[in-house]
Amino acid sequence: MYEYISGVVAEAAPAYAVIDVGGVGYYLNISLETYSAIEHAERAKLFVHYVVREDAQLLYGFSTRVERELFRLLIGVSGVGGNTARMILSTYSPRELQGIISSGNAVLLKNVKGLGLKTAQKIIVELTGKLTALGAGEGAPLAAAAGGGEIDEALSALVMLGFARSAAEKVLRAVVRESPSASVEELVRMALKRL
Repeated sequence: MYEYISGVVAEAAPAYAVIDVGGVGYYLNISLETYSAIEHAERAKLFVHYVVREDAQLLYGFSTRVERELFRLLIGVSGVGGNTARMILSTYSPRELQGIISSGNAVLLKNVKGLGLKTAQKIIVELTGKLTALGAGEGAPLAAAAGGGEIDEALSALVMLGFARSAAEKVLRAVVRESPSASVEELVRMALKRL
């Protein structure tokens, strides 16, 4: 239903953020990873996962699409709910989590508060093959390698222009290494020169 919410950061705490969009405050449950990305920001754009239950309607916010996709994969594992998935993403960055799952390190994963060894093993078994879609094949997802939001937008723009996702990711990795603080427009321009 919601792709992202962008607005003024009215309030930010390690477990939640309130984003003011035109006078309406949206309460989003966030991870520590997202909190560290927005804690000093005046404005933020958070990618959203919307949950409807019998007793509540919840919004989860993420600073990058990769973090949101990891969250969605985690809650797809039986026995892992929204709060457990958020705790996992608060304990490990998306890059670290992908490394743990790829290496099958259930002992390290069970260090997350409230997560037992059996659930950790189940997460690893169920998600091992699914991480390739997030770019785990080259070590880390592109969005986790640098700033996140700008790179996601640049990659989306290149894919919409008709370039293959894998080729665009490869070129963007090189561009980000050379110019880590480039804007979306600069990233796209530099990538287009190489594609």
